[in-house]
Amino acid sequence: MGTLSIWHWLILLAAGLLLFGGKGKISDIMGDVAKGIKSFKKGMAEDEDVAKKPEPAKTIEAGVSAPQERAGSQTSKTS
Repeated sequence: MGTLSIWHWLILLAAGLLLFGGKGKISDIMGDVAKGIKSFKKGMAEDEDVAKKPEPAKTIEAGVSAPQERAGSQTSKTS
């Protein structure tokens, strides 16, 4: 159990070739990871912006069943 068999060496060699074989594979993978992280952060920021928008204040008046218009709230157009 103290030594590595041929199968262990082959698996380590295959993993090493996958990670370090070829030019720029790791940098391509890390670039894709960075793009994913930036996209995730942008999505989270957009969600926070939507959540932070306050809704207009609503007032509840006792005894009023329907909204009433106040005098002078309508603007009249003159031609």
